[in-house]
Order: sequence, then structure tokens, then C-alpha cells
Amino acid sequence: MLGSCQATPDDRQPGSLSAWTPKGFGATCPSLSTCYFLFVVFVVSTIFHCHQRLALVPAPWAYSAQVVLVPRHHPQEGMFTINSKGRLGNQMGQYATLYALAKVNGRPAYIPAQIHSTLAPIFRITLPVLHSATARGIPWRNYHLNDWMEEQYRHIPGRYIRLTGYPCSWTFYHHLRQEILQEFSLHEHVREEAQKFLQALQATQAWRVTFVGVHVRRGDYIRVMPRVWKGVLADRSYLQQALDWFRARYRSPVFVVTSDDMAWCRESIDSSLGDVVFAGNGLQGSPAKDFALLTQCNHSIITVGTFGIWAAYLTGGDTVYLANFTLPNSPFHMVFKPQAAFLPEWVGIAADLRQHVGGRAQFRASKSTWRLNSALSTS
Repeated sequence: MLGSCQATPDDRQPGSLSAWTPKGFGATCPSLSTCYFLFVVFVVSTIFHCHQRLALVPAPWAYSAQVVLVPRHHPQEGMFTINSKGRLGNQMGQYATLYALAKVNGRPAYIPAQIHSTLAPIFRITLPVLHSATARGIPWRNYHLNDWMEEQYRHIPGRYIRLTGYPCSWTFYHHLRQEILQEFSLHEHVREEAQKFLQALQATQAWRVTFVGVHVRRGDYIRVMPRVWKGVLADRSYLQQALDWFRARYRSPVFVVTSDDMAWCRESIDSSLGDVVFAGNGLQGSPAKDFALLTQCNHSIITVGTFGIWAAYLTGGDTVYLANFTLPNSPFHMVFKPQAAFLPEWVGIAADLRQHVGGRAQFRASKSTWRLNSALSTS
């Protein structure tokens, strides 16, 4: 009994409660309230230290990617990482580019915690995570990438390389397509939710349909595209042409529309034939549902932005994209090459550049430039 312990410090036996009594204390065991207090302190302290330890793990830490907290020694062969910038499509491009370039250069690849937090809830990614506390202690050499593969990227000098830029081009990783598809395979619960939606649509049809995912990117591009890049967004005419392209080739297409501006889509896309479904929630903060829906379709219609490009790349099938959407003197051409962004087998429908304010005078020149570029890319 705790209240009747009479052992002295010399009487303590290993494993007995009195063995926990510090030397020099009296023979009487602590009271029940004291033991309870010490137990509470121990539990709170344990929880606090566990919380601190888990705080090092980039959320959501329970997903499949290997998490590297603070390695004792940096890999002697060096390592590659990449800056985390932008939203889902940008970070997918950064992940895939890092994956491919680290492999071709024979270096291990580690992703920043921010990329893990964005991608791991959606995809079964496998690259290990380098915590920011560790990254700060590494003597990185920043290495800027253009948005397309160049030969010198196969031989990047240095041991600790941090890739920078906004790479999102199949020219980096298309030779590893099957591996990239595996890295970006959806978690089962994400895929099942999208499949349930499509199965419900199929159940309303008398025969098997062909699903075409439609992604309409607007958002900040409404302002940025005309003012910064001297370009236009997808309009009613482009979307009508794209839908008609599939209607002419497939017996029963159903168009599953997602967008960050669903109100505009409902006003601008003709749904009178009953084959258009406005499926997305239009919220930029929750892209996983829209992305999963698009990739579970059979084919794709995309407008501008890396989100749509990645959805089409993972979907496979036929893809129709908005082509020639900037004026010839656009600064966009300094950072973007259409032939490096859109797969050769994809079908481009040229945008109507007359939408651009002040673009009418340059429209004929842009058409001539587009014909020239098209001729060069197919020669």
C-alpha cells in the first residue's frame, strides 16, 4: 500500500515502486496526490515532445511518401531538390522535372515539404521529403531551368542542386511516362469519388457514353493574360469548336465541365443538346475533385494553364487545346514554347486574337506567324 511504505533508500529493489524514490529522501513514499501530479506532468511532457517531433513532418504525414526529418549526414553523392512555386499544376511540373533530372544526373531527389503537402493528399508520390530545417543547412547551388528540356540539363555540375523556375514540359519526363503516371496515380478514395460521379452519369444513359473532361481556366488569367502576356482566354467560339470536334468523332460524348469560373461556363457553353454536365465546384482552394474528374474521363478539352495540361497528360486519349492564344510580340514566348507544352498528337484550335484589346492591327501578322511556326514544327 502506498500509505504504508516504510522502505529506506538502502532497501530499494529494482522494479519496485520505491526504486523511483530519489536518494536522500525520507523513508516515507510519496502521497497518492503527489504520484498523480507527477504522472500528469509525465503525460503532458510526453505529449508535448511527441507533438514537437511530429511537427517536423510535413502534413499530411500519413501519406505514402517517405519523410526525411533531419538526416544526420547529407548524402555523399549529393542531392537534387527544387523550389516550390505556384499551385497544383505548377507543383506537378516541378515534381516530375525533379524526378527526371535527378535520375538522368544520377542524384537522389528530395522534395520540399510544400510540394509534399500539395501532392500527397491526391497522388501516390514516392520521392522523400526534405524538411525546411535541413534544407537551410545545405550549401545549395541554384540552377535555373527554362520551361523545356535542354541538353545541358543532362550534365548539371555540383553536388547539392536546387532547381528553380516553372518547368512544366513533357520534354523533361516523357521518356519516363509510365513512371510519371505511377507517381501521379490517384489515391483510391480520390479515384472512387470521381468514378461514382461518372457512373451516376452513365446510369442515366441508354448506351455507353464517352466522357470528355473539359477544363476552363480563367481566374487571375482574366487580368494577367491581356495585360501581361498580350493574349486571350478561351471564348465561346473555341469551346463550341472543341465540343463539335468530339461530337463528330464519337457517337455519345458527354462533356464534364470543370472550371474556376463555373458561372461563366454556364453562360457561355451551349448545353442545349443535353450532353454537357457542369460538374466542378468552381473553388480554387479544392482542386483535387476537379482534377480527379478530368483524369477519369476518356478524353480532354483544355484551355490555358498547367492544371489542364497535366489533366490531359494523365488522361491520355484525344486532347483538344487552345492554340496561338498570344500576340507575336508577347513576352510569353520567352518562357513558353507551345511545342514543348502540348504533345505532338494533340489537336490545337487557334484562338481568336481579335478579342485582345489593341490586337486587331496585329491579327493578320499573328496568323502569318502561326502558319510559319506550324510549318516549321511539322517539317
